Amino acid sequence: MRRFSITSLPGFTPIALLAFVALYLPIIALVVFSFNASKSMSVWGGFSLHWYESAWANDAMRDATTRSLVIAGWATLISTTAATLAALGTTRTAAFRGRTFIYGMVNQTLMVPEIVTAVSLLIFFAAIKVATGYQGLAYLVLAHSIWCMPLAYLPIRARLEGMDLALETAAADLYASRWQTLRRITLPLMMPGIIAGAMLAFVTSLDTVVITEFVKSAGQDTLATFMLGQLRRGVTPEVNAISTGLLVLTVLLLAAFFLITRKRG
Repeated sequence: MRRFSITSLPGFTPIALLAFVALYLPIIALVVFSFNASKSMSVWGGFSLHWYESAWANDAMRDATTRSLVIAGWATLISTTAATLAALGTTRTAAFRGRTFIYGMVNQTLMVPEIVTAVSLLIFFAAIKVATGYQGLAYLVLAHSIWCMPLAYLPIRARLEGMDLALETAAADLYASRWQTLRRITLPLMMPGIIAGAMLAFVTSLDTVVITEFVKSAGQDTLATFMLGQLRRGVTPEVNAISTGLLVLTVLLLAAFFLITRKRG
């Protein structure tokens, strides 16, 4: 009996090609017109790097980029650390009542619409702002950390579940303490998962718009919200240049993610 394959269904190839065209043709057009010498978004005026130079010379854009990288860096560190501890606590222990509930709580932001998370964080942080008077970037860092943690948790947990316990058991037989086993055996083996989770968290933090819009205070635009503001004022090829830069960064990180997580024979 032959195994069923969706690729054998009639019309699979043209439908797949149509889906790829619909997905990637707008992205290709964005990249091409980021090199357009004309200010028009639809008329080609020759090749030029003018809009990249203009974007780089934009002080507001540079500030937003720096702020985005700072927030993404701290959010990645916090979310990856918390995800690593959660993964260890749910995979390196005997089965216990409530573990499924913990899985649900860790991945809660993936199951709830982003707007719901954004509104709840707005209300929670607003109360803290009123009580403390603090208006800094810590709120955005915490909000991004909460949003990114499940994305870091999933590859780390998958790495732990795929690891052979033989080396950890051998370390225990040789009188290694739990800390020594964790530091010398478990962490080095799970490092590809940690790195993959950190990269996913970093990319997600850079791209987050809805949560940032709800949580940020005045003058705390990230690159994503800065681009949204530019679109409201009128689309220019400068936005195309910024988008192309983000696209290149995302593709590089996702390529690194694939290389790190792929299985070797």
